[in-house]
Amino acid sequence: MIRKALLPALILVFFAVLSVFGQAAADKEEKMTMEFLDGRQAQFAGMAQQIWEWAELGYQEYKSSGLLQEALKKEGFLVQAGVAEIPTAFVATFGSGKPVIGILAEFDALPGVSQDKVPFRQEREGCTAGHACGHHLFGTASAAAAIAVKKWLQDNKLSGTVRLYGCPAEEGGGGKVYLVRAGLFDDVDAVLHWHPGNSNSAVAGSSLANKSAKFRFYGNASHAAASPWNGRSALDGVEAMDMMVNMMREHVPQEARIHYVITKGGEAPNVVPEFAEVFYYVRHPEMEQVKAIFERVVKAAEGAALGTGTRMDYEVIHGIYNLLPNRTLGEVIYHKLEKVGGVVYTEEEKAFAEKIMTTYNPAGATIASAAEVKPFSVEDKGVGGSTDVGDVSWAVPTAGMTAATWAPGTSAHSWQAVAAGGTGIGTKGMMVAAKTLALSAMELIRHPELNDKAKTELLERRGDNFKYESLLGDRKPPLDYRN
Repeated sequence: MIRKALLPALILVFFAVLSVFGQAAADKEEKMTMEFLDGRQAQFAGMAQQIWEWAELGYQEYKSSGLLQEALKKEGFLVQAGVAEIPTAFVATFGSGKPVIGILAEFDALPGVSQDKVPFRQEREGCTAGHACGHHLFGTASAAAAIAVKKWLQDNKLSGTVRLYGCPAEEGGGGKVYLVRAGLFDDVDAVLHWHPGNSNSAVAGSSLANKSAKFRFYGNASHAAASPWNGRSALDGVEAMDMMVNMMREHVPQEARIHYVITKGGEAPNVVPEFAEVFYYVRHPEMEQVKAIFERVVKAAEGAALGTGTRMDYEVIHGIYNLLPNRTLGEVIYHKLEKVGGVVYTEEEKAFAEKIMTTYNPAGATIASAAEVKPFSVEDKGVGGSTDVGDVSWAVPTAGMTAATWAPGTSAHSWQAVAAGGTGIGTKGMMVAAKTLALSAMELIRHPELNDKAKTELLERRGDNFKYESLLGDRKPPLDYRN
């Protein structure tokens, strides 16, 4: 009778002991994975800095994409290049069976943000672009994480698949949308990503949906002084459109953002412009609002053409969904980020950061904040920028993080981000991301029930009867959008 009474307690003790041993084994494997990445840091830093030097724009990242592909091939990954009708897009796969864990990698630079590796404004000679969003670090850290997971799978003879997605043209080209549209994520259980930043966090947050287009106006050239009545100014069409859209700002939801730049305004003041072009972005936390506001922008363009006697057409360049938060995956990444920790500067890096922080308003950020990990939270409403990771997050459970690759308080898309991203500060943040993504992927492979829970959360957030429809329609990738 006594033995029977003790049996349930003994069973509980048995499973508790198993759990302790299992956790100890997992902790040892994670420690070995971080040591492996530390041992390869010089190699990964070299790759990232080479991509920084090339600073290739969206859909033109042939060398950057090729460098990452070759590194993955040497590690035994099966690489499929030129996917989704994009020459610089690729998918690199290692392993077999479930679960399939995807990791996203970006590598495009931004135009017009040339900067050297110094804490003061100094453009690079012979280079007009720069990695002001740190995608040289993004792509390399993601590849490093995938390589580390591959080694762990191989060493422990485990089933499961790690897949690295080479994603071009995040900056306005919507590269990932074409990968989603091509069904390249259909068999994936979870997707992990990260982004360079000025702090360390793993918030399960949203972003702004975004749709862009180039509006082109066609008029009639004529001498602007001798016979202006024979001309119809395409620039007048652009300016009339801009005026109407600017008046429209009062009558759109306050969370909306509308930006434009005139990319072509004519050749000479004494020639009535025959052609003019303006490039528009429309953003909002909800994709349905973006659709509605964008259609009103189109109506303004049509009215401008009618009023100025010109002709107008437009080309949608990109359209992306808002990020769909996933708390389940976000918490996994957060706990691993806590384990990895933040960035600790050397005295030289500290001096660099302090000097560069004098060139902008750090908004209360301090040097010490680079070593901190911000608390976890879920933010359902998007603010700030947009990302084509949004479309991925509506197709498969997705979560990400940021790492302190820039001096605290640095804004993205700034020369300060380019400068720090080319130094050891950027490398250290990159390694924080690589370790965190690797440990997170390992956790999801060890515990596939987490992927099931994340999928249930995705279905609940998407709602009933959801059917993915790209904001791009059926257009092909705009491979020349940076020309």
